Amino acid sequence: MSDVIGALRVLSPVTGTAMPLETVPDPVFSQSMVGPGVAVHPEPGQEGGQESQHEAVAPIAGTLVKLHPHAFVVMAADNRRGVLVHLGIDTVQLAGEGFTLLAQEGSEVAAGTPVIRWSPGMVAALGKPSVVPVVALDARPEALSEHASGAVAPGEVLFVWE
Repeated sequence: MSDVIGALRVLSPVTGTAMPLETVPDPVFSQSMVGPGVAVHPEPGQEGGQESQHEAVAPIAGTLVKLHPHAFVVMAADNRRGVLVHLGIDTVQLAGEGFTLLAQEGSEVAAGTPVIRWSPGMVAALGKPSVVPVVALDARPEALSEHASGAVAPGEVLFVWE
């Protein structure tokens, strides 16, 4: 059996602006301590005078191996590559407030499957950065290519993991 694995296209889980991970106001992410990736700054948005809810979707197809109200990890079918999506910074301190789980830990998901509904504007209003780091767990920085920049929507390629 070959150790060669194909390129994995990692898609944006949210609508917003793609930015370098180094811009995230948390050293765990900005210094790539858990892996390299791209951050997305979501657009808060208003609907009828109230803060709109957004769905964060799976960035790759695979198994939802970890699921918290503020973050999730999808493990690719090759069981060698996991992608972390973290909704905001220090949002674990919100104890789930403003987050609704739409999937179950252990379930198989397709890329684009809604996983968590949340409100980036509410997160920001509670004093937490609403930026969304999307991280290739334990990857080497040189394994990532084609980093997106500027406006992205769910399902658009953020980066390619070689």
